[in-house]
Order: sequence, then structure tokens, then C-alpha cells
Amino acid sequence: MQATTKDLRLHTNQLLAATDRGEKITITYHGKPRAQLSPIIARQDKPSSTNPVFGMWQDKQETSVDQTVRSMRQGRSFS
Repeated sequence: MQATTKDLRLHTNQLLAATDRGEKITITYHGKPRAQLSPIIARQDKPSSTNPVFGMWQDKQETSVDQTVRSMRQGRSFS
């Protein structure tokens, strides 16, 4: 579907309804495509337990997360 910038300004609700139906809309300005309006597809997030970073500090007893972050924020010392 195509719509002009004037259509976008005057008929925004109708164009958004079209995206709700799954249509992609090309917005034109002086007859040339300028933008595309498309529906957002819901993301399927993975559970955090599948992330390799999950549980990274589980086996580390020698330092705490707070100490590590504090040392990272300290910055470099130049001599």
C-alpha cells in the first residue's frame, strides 16, 4: 500500500489500522518513496537461563560482583 505524506497527516488512524491488519505502507513525498510504515512483530525473548552469561559469578567465591564493578569503574592509573 502507498500513502502520501498528506495522507499520513490526515488519515493516521486509517493507516495504523492497516498496519494492524499486517499491511506495509510506503510513504511517498512528491511521488518518491521516503519511508515505510510496517507492523511491529512481537519478539520472542529467550529465557535468561539459555544466555551464556547467566550464572557467570556462580562459582566465583574469591571476589564479589560489587568489588569487581568497583575496580572496573576505578579506571587506569598512569605513572
